[in-house]
Amino acid sequence: MTATPPQKSSTVFIVDDDTSFLRSLSRLLTAVGYSVEAYASAPDFLARPDPDRPGCVIADLQMPGINGLQLQDQLRGSQNPLPVVFLTGQGDIPTTVSAMRSGAEDFLTKRAPKEELLAAVERALARDAREREQRLRQRELRGRLDELSQREKEVLGYVVQGKMNKEIAADLDINLRTVKLHRTNLTRKLNVQSVAELTRLADETSFFKRPAKLPPG
Repeated sequence: MTATPPQKSSTVFIVDDDTSFLRSLSRLLTAVGYSVEAYASAPDFLARPDPDRPGCVIADLQMPGINGLQLQDQLRGSQNPLPVVFLTGQGDIPTTVSAMRSGAEDFLTKRAPKEELLAAVERALARDAREREQRLRQRELRGRLDELSQREKEVLGYVVQGKMNKEIAADLDINLRTVKLHRTNLTRKLNVQSVAELTRLADETSFFKRPAKLPPG
């Protein structure tokens, strides 16, 4: 089986305290075209100089100090939550379930066929690219939201609830023309053309899911 990494800039990070296995797996993945970095411990990996690089992690489950599951937890809480493929010499069902529930891409034994491992790596890299794009979009949306004034955010909250301009004007005690001006600013700043697009954005950004703050009394 020939594997083609879906992202040329991606790196497969291998974390395993078994030096011979680490060397062997590095050679295998390099031979099929992946960019590979090998680490003998989780702390060494976490201290790598460029922690934001795209890719995925192949981690041994049982390692001294920080084990595989603990490494996975730390990655999940980081700004670069790389997908993890677990390899272990002796897996068990409860540990497998725990790893998968925590978002592991796969859980394989070290004796698993090469094809299974390469397929898992390809899935993990594709997932990283997909999730990285989603995070980038979230950052872009937050940047657009930061450009809104407080009043525009209030109007936005009403718009995504389906409120008409007259209702918004009455609730906020402002002029109807002012509401229309705010809506024009919203479409420009958020780069949308319709309420339907605003509704789609509501599914991506928690800001839109918060109810509008109504004025007192």
